[in-house]
Amino acid sequence: MQPATSLSDPRNRKEYTTQATAMTKAFEACQKADRTGLFAHMDSLSVAKDMEAVRQALGEERLSFMANSYGGVAAGAYARLFPHRIRAMYLDGVINQVLGWPDQQLRTYPARERGFTTFTTWCAATPACALHGQDAAAEWRKLTQDADRHPIPVTSSQFGKGKLTGWHLRAIGFMNDPGPDNSGWLAFAEAVAKARRGDGSGFADFVLGNTRTWALPGVMAMSCGDERGYTGYAQLRKARRQSMKISPNFGGGAGMDALACAGWPLKVANPSRPLPARGLPPVLGIGSTWGDYAWTESFTEMIPGSVAVAYEGPGHALYLTKKKCPIRHATAYLTDLTLPKPGTTCPAE
Repeated sequence: MQPATSLSDPRNRKEYTTQATAMTKAFEACQKADRTGLFAHMDSLSVAKDMEAVRQALGEERLSFMANSYGGVAAGAYARLFPHRIRAMYLDGVINQVLGWPDQQLRTYPARERGFTTFTTWCAATPACALHGQDAAAEWRKLTQDADRHPIPVTSSQFGKGKLTGWHLRAIGFMNDPGPDNSGWLAFAEAVAKARRGDGSGFADFVLGNTRTWALPGVMAMSCGDERGYTGYAQLRKARRQSMKISPNFGGGAGMDALACAGWPLKVANPSRPLPARGLPPVLGIGSTWGDYAWTESFTEMIPGSVAVAYEGPGHALYLTKKKCPIRHATAYLTDLTLPKPGTTCPAE
């Protein structure tokens, strides 16, 4: 399976249409090559129906389940279809597709800005940071602005040759999580310093890999049916304007997932729709204030009596990454439906 293209941020309607058309052709070819018939049924609504089939096969009256990350989309679909079949639903850093993808994308920016401020503060106090003694935020913005005007040529041992634009860097170049012993932030600062000198090798593998992965038709077929793509160039332009108001360091560009799914050739099987007004039990959500808490909180707010717990540190899918405080609250809820008090937080571990 080959990527349809190497995704880029369209500068005009023509470039947007050309890229979407390339994705459409790749999707159609992938569907034609699929002998299982599954291509058109990998959306989260289909997953929710499969979950219900499993419940029936097990003879269970209701389900208790955990949803992590993109699993929140299937959780939302199941809640719409079978609200009375849910005993407990634990949401761990989930995407809230119920409110629509543009909403969820905008909710990521404040956390990224807070994380970036934490990074620049750390860098100013850390001699080992390659940007120490400089205005790290200004260096980052200058790098991305210059790269938009003059993309940086790079060669990746994995993905060959390419060019880094400011959009590439803003979209995926910075991660809030500092990593063990701040190794992630040390590497990021070094990559920025080198890129300012015209050497983009510190970003090459990750950026070029992502621009190709998000353009793989077989991969994107698992989520484009969830209304993930832009409806047109006008929606992309609106999203750019909104993101720039929120995030001067990362806003102003297109979402890679939404660009890829803009070429989805089939009818959207799982559009964004409200949850039922009645029938759902209170749920528990936990998310990292460094990233996904805003998504999770927006989901729990839709269901009366639910509680969202803020984990005050970096991380994603906290139960699976063995964070003790989230596991404790999740276990109490899933075993005997005990919810923590509203406003409960978990300290970073």
